[in-house]
Amino acid sequence: MKKILAFVFYSIISTCLFAQTEFKNAAFIQGEKLVYRVHYGFIDAGYAEIEIQNEDKKIGNKDVYHAVGKGYSNSTFDMFFKVRDRYETYIDKTNHSPLLFIRRVDEGGYKISQNHYFNHTQNTVSSEGKIFSVPNQVQDMLSAFYFARNIDYSAAQKGQVFEIPTFVDNEIFPMKMRYVGKETIKTAFGKIRCLKFRPLIQKGRVFKNEEDLAVYVTDDLNHIPIRAEAKILVGSIKMDLESYKNLKNPLSLVHN
Repeated sequence: MKKILAFVFYSIISTCLFAQTEFKNAAFIQGEKLVYRVHYGFIDAGYAEIEIQNEDKKIGNKDVYHAVGKGYSNSTFDMFFKVRDRYETYIDKTNHSPLLFIRRVDEGGYKISQNHYFNHTQNTVSSEGKIFSVPNQVQDMLSAFYFARNIDYSAAQKGQVFEIPTFVDNEIFPMKMRYVGKETIKTAFGKIRCLKFRPLIQKGRVFKNEEDLAVYVTDDLNHIPIRAEAKILVGSIKMDLESYKNLKNPLSLVHN
């Protein structure tokens, strides 16, 4: 189980990554909070939370969004595998470039502590006393989630694969997603029209096949993940949106 929950959490917050040259935020506002319940087979394993803090922040002279993501196992699952993960990103409001990424991971005693400082003028990231060269518009693990939600998916074709460079563990990770099509799914909030994607993942370590993870994203301007389903070597994991608040746009609910 080591690192599996964290991997799926990363996959859902990195869903549907598309490159673009201009940024216009039509998808989210400060104060938005999404809470997901994580199921491991028939067991409630824990939760994942993603929130844009309702506060005015600056880094240097730049106005930023401060987003916080948390992943944690519940008290019952703690006995088998305790997860306490926290991710923070500070995003330039004008062009959605991450300026600072903070990662604190504790997964069954396996710990990670990282601070990434982005310099987009020089296309570098400073981490752990080292300087890394990065491409234009590189994102971090959490900023990618909000960047992706502002993409126009209306022209996406079934089978089309998209990717964006993301700085993960001191290297560039080209997150790739395949668009599957549209699907209406049943949720606790009613039926919701969704866009379905399959992240292209590495098989053999956690997954049997490259497309054993499916993510459903609302077919509206919010573009929030509603559900993620993953088949893994030792069972299955599912994440469902349990609650939300302060969405910028109405959900794509189906009324019938």
